[in-house]
Parts: sequence; structure tokens; C-alpha cells
Amino acid sequence: MKRILSFFKHPTSRNIIVNTVGNYLNIAFTALFALLLVRILTPSQYGVLSVLLGIAYVLSNILDFGTTATIYSYLPSLYQTKSYNLYRFIKSTFFFQSIFSLIVITILMISFPFLDKVFFKTHAPKWELYLTATSVLLFIWQNFILNILYASKKFVLANIYLNFANLLKTVVILYLASIHMISVGSIIFVFGILGNFIFFLVLFIQKRELLSLIARAEVKREEFRFGYTLTYFVASQFFNLGQRMDLFLLSYFGLKNEVGYYGLSQKIILTVISTVVSITQVLSPGFSDIKIKSEINGHLKRAVLYLLIPTALFIVIFFLPKSVYTLIFTNKFDPAAPIASVLSLPFIVYTLGSIPMLFILYTVKKPKYVLISNIMFFLIVSVGCYISIPLRGVYGPPLVLTIAFLVSSIYLVIMSLVEYKKMKASID
Repeated sequence: MKRILSFFKHPTSRNIIVNTVGNYLNIAFTALFALLLVRILTPSQYGVLSVLLGIAYVLSNILDFGTTATIYSYLPSLYQTKSYNLYRFIKSTFFFQSIFSLIVITILMISFPFLDKVFFKTHAPKWELYLTATSVLLFIWQNFILNILYASKKFVLANIYLNFANLLKTVVILYLASIHMISVGSIIFVFGILGNFIFFLVLFIQKRELLSLIARAEVKREEFRFGYTLTYFVASQFFNLGQRMDLFLLSYFGLKNEVGYYGLSQKIILTVISTVVSITQVLSPGFSDIKIKSEINGHLKRAVLYLLIPTALFIVIFFLPKSVYTLIFTNKFDPAAPIASVLSLPFIVYTLGSIPMLFILYTVKKPKYVLISNIMFFLIVSVGCYISIPLRGVYGPPLVLTIAFLVSSIYLVIMSLVEYKKMKASID
């Protein structure tokens, strides 16, 4: 009992509890959104919405440009001193990320109708495509602010801002449903534009003085850490695209209703993945502080213990009876139940594979290994899904994802052991 109490009193434990509770609240909102939408939209409409929001989420992660890793690696030490360098680091990172993102989003705006015609095949009107592209920039800015708060260990504030925006989004969606104005376009507006605007407004009200200090800081190119940042940027591109290629290729092969079923199943899985993310967000600064071998064991034990929570959730999803899905999502989406079940298996591997990734990225600080791992993952998923979908339909991607996660995780484990042997046993 004494050891248990000591464990829960540990700062890392408290932060993980706060962040996990906030994340579960976010999951509850996500589940509520899905519950409302599947009762209003047809499977085909839900499929279009899943693809468009999937594009927005993938691009917002891709256009992170590796700044998440940079923030977790360098901001904690700057935050301890709270010197001028902290504000310069934040503004410089935000400036370069925004500039690069605007260039890509502008290109997307121009080419989106053509891409939709030849690849995504959603047949959505142009204004919905442009609305999706606009929401990408707002998602990028929201993610940047959240990462700054997480790296500063402001987990309570981050979750308050995020879930307050979720609450107001829920109110708006319920109102639109009551006046029969729910459509794919209106949902994208609420999720991508209005929700992010509310988040920024609350932040501005609460942090006006801090934002003023950041605004007055100068922009320095070296603060962006181009070598580290861009290597991880390329790595994250491959991973995020690979993680969505199953859905995109299902849309490419024209499986309209199946895309809706798979999109709902993927949404269920993604809610649990967000729990993995919330845990690794708290663990990341600790891994960046490791300098010698003797400091590793404690962090590894905590990482394994906390990551067993989402692992258990994936196991629950695997064994969840079909009747539960019918009760929640109606029998209109019954085919999503077995898909969600098999889709949970590869993400058990993904969850446990996060541990060597944390070590490589933040302790060793060699994102090139993550890049190689993610290239493996992307190639296996893309080629495997392209071959398996015509043969097995929606049941092809889960098997391919399992193989991809296993291969990439094994590679990271091997490289972690190689780098561990190079570490010092003690501080000179």
C-alpha cells in the first residue's frame, strides 16, 4: 500500500492521471459526436465525412513539420528558466511552421478538386473541399498550442481549453440537428473552424500577457532546429500517411458503404489511440532528461505500466459483443462491429511499440531511426492494402497493419538496444 501511494503521489503519475482523465472526457465527446452523426447521416455520407476529416487530421499532423518532437526535446529546459529564449523559441518555431504550412495548404487549395476526382472520389462540392483545407491550418495551430502546454506540464489548462471547445461544439451540433441543418459541410465547419476558434478565444482571454511577450520576441532561424525537426517531420509524414492509407485506398476502390463502416471502426480505435498519445505526452519530457543507463529502468517501468491501460482497452474492443455496437450505433452500422474487433489487434502492437520510440526520439535524440521505421510502416501498409483490399475488402487492412507495426517496432527495439550499449553508465 505504501508503494502504491508513493506511485500515485509521483509528479509523473499525477500528470498522467490529469491528462488521461481529460483525454477520456475528450473521448466521451468524440463518442457522442459519432453517436449523433451515425443516427443522422447515411453510411455513404459518413464515409465522405470520414475521408474529408481524415485528410484534415492527416495533413495537420504531417504539417507539424516535426515541431512536436522539437518542443518536447528543448522547451522543458527553457521553461525552467523562463528567460527571453523561451519566447523566442516559441515564436520562431510557430513562425516557420506556419509559413511552411501555408505554402502546402495553398497548393492543396488549388489541386484539391483534381485530387478528389482521381483519388479520394468523395464527389464532395468544392466549397466543402476548401473548408476542409482551411480547417487544416487551424488544427495545426491548435496542436502547436497544446504541445506547448503539455511540454510546460500545464495539463489541466490544456484539457480545460480543449474540452470547453468540445462542449460548445456539442451544443452547436445539437442545435443544427434540431433545425435539420446537419450536413457534411456543416459538420466540417463546426469541427474544423468553429471549434478551433473557440479554443483560441479562450486561450487569448486567459493568456493575453504571455501572448504579448511572445509577439514581441524576435524570430531566429536556428531556434527551429532544422536538422532534428525536419528529419522527424519526414518520419511523421510517412507514419501519418501510412496510418490513413487503409481508409484512403478503401475509398479509391469505390467501397462506399464499406468506407463508412470502416471509418466508424477506425474512429473507435482512434479514440483509444488518443489515450496512448496522452500518456506519451506526459512521459516524453522524462525520457528527454535521461542521461545515463541507471536512469532508464524507472522510466521504462512507468511507461509499460501506463501503456497497459490502452492495451487493455484494445483487448476489450476485440471481445466486445456485436449487440453493444447495435445498441450504440443502431443496426444500420452493424457491419462495423467485426471490423472494429479485428482492427484493435494491430494497435496493441502500436501501443507497446511507443516505448522504444520514446527512447530513440527523446533520450537518444536520433530521429533518423524513427524515419527508417516509419518508411517501413508506410511501404508495408500501402502495398499490403493495395493488394489485400481487392481480395479481402475491409478485412485486408487489419492484417496488413499488424505486420507493419510488428516490423517497425522490432526495428526500433533493435536500434534501442544498440544505442543503450553506447550510453554512459554514470555521469563523469
